[in-house]
Amino acid sequence: MLSALVNSFKIPDLKRRLLITGALVAVYRIGCFVPTPGIDGAALTSFFERIAKTSGGTIFGMINMFSGGAMEKLTIFALGIMPYISSSIIMQLLTAVIPALEKLAKEGKAGYERINQFTRYGTVGLAVIQSFFIALWLENPARFEGLRIVMHPGWGFRIVTVLTLTTGTIFIMWLGEQIQERGIGNGISLIITAGIISRIPAAFHQLGVLISPFDPSRRQIQPFTLVIMAALLAGVVFAVILITQGQRKIPVQYARRIVGRKIYGGQSTYIPLKVDTAGVISIIFAQSIILFPATLASFIPNPAFQRLAQSLVRGQVLYTVVFALLITFFCYFYTAIVFNPVDLSENMKKYGGFIPGIRPGTPTAEFLDYVMTRITLAGALFIAFIAIFPDFIMAWLKVPYLVASFFGGTGILIIVGVMLDTLKQIESHLLMHHYDGFVKGGRMKGRR
Repeated sequence: MLSALVNSFKIPDLKRRLLITGALVAVYRIGCFVPTPGIDGAALTSFFERIAKTSGGTIFGMINMFSGGAMEKLTIFALGIMPYISSSIIMQLLTAVIPALEKLAKEGKAGYERINQFTRYGTVGLAVIQSFFIALWLENPARFEGLRIVMHPGWGFRIVTVLTLTTGTIFIMWLGEQIQERGIGNGISLIITAGIISRIPAAFHQLGVLISPFDPSRRQIQPFTLVIMAALLAGVVFAVILITQGQRKIPVQYARRIVGRKIYGGQSTYIPLKVDTAGVISIIFAQSIILFPATLASFIPNPAFQRLAQSLVRGQVLYTVVFALLITFFCYFYTAIVFNPVDLSENMKKYGGFIPGIRPGTPTAEFLDYVMTRITLAGALFIAFIAIFPDFIMAWLKVPYLVASFFGGTGILIIVGVMLDTLKQIESHLLMHHYDGFVKGGRMKGRR
């Protein structure tokens, strides 16, 4: 692997792409420390410490994770790339239910660019709405227990905040597109990953305080516990890689056709059905729904609503059960949106393909739906387990959520998935220039 990394900088085109990617990610991280005008940063930090003792206690905690900590400081990148993610998910759902968009998606590159343009418009609209309500929310001093976060409230502050945060989101979106075009890897995913990885130093600092190697009297975690944590982390990463790369290969045989003097078809291939089709999308959906009552509870002083919200916070049994069920539901929901067995069977029939032992047409579609339903169950159960695993780590090892979050949940799924995809793209460049890949004597698993 080390030799492959060294060889990556021996290829001029790949070296240029890697340097551009690193520079653009660095620009993003610098922007995460530029504050929004008119905000008292110390008061805002104090408020976030009050409303969320854990990093994932509210929707603001989830936005803060995706923005790399920019939300709790309300920097110019406070919204992060979340508006773009939301707009992309909405467009995917609309494409599946609106015939005009579905037809546009089948037009190839031109249709993809048109849908991508709609996604950009949706991103701007969502960013404007979110930033405006954030400005209104920050201006209300009654919700902040005496803290004055906004120095000069009014329409001037609201307009500046909307322009600043919306422009920051658009700039992040542009950075992601530049990485996609001129760099290496998926730009948007790399930006999200950079934000999540930026929390690692703070997690190590908290872990160091808990271990206190130079002051045993203040030690809260024993060295043996640290060894257990390291083993669990390695096991979680290994399991996530297996499920992320896992697929069911459906064999497909193409009939031989004679056109003029040429013979077409007669070859065998397979359809890769992913075990984890939804991926981190199901966790994002589930988190947005289950954290919504807890977020509203900070604004609505109703006793009954407060009790309901308290039963749906991290660490409660009801939270864990509902969260797991929501993840399982959204795994099936998203898979049903993006995977259409009827279209797949019709395309196979159109080009003379068939699954051995299965008749073309409706039986093929039913067989694909049967297989996908069952492998999705395995993927959904695993994703649900990974999502709630940090809660068990917190309760068992008595560590803060910032440390426990790297043992599962959204962060580990994004980091592992994006790193695997980026390494595969780097490996393809190495193999194209006759260098060995990251696996000696062959390609990374999943690239055959």
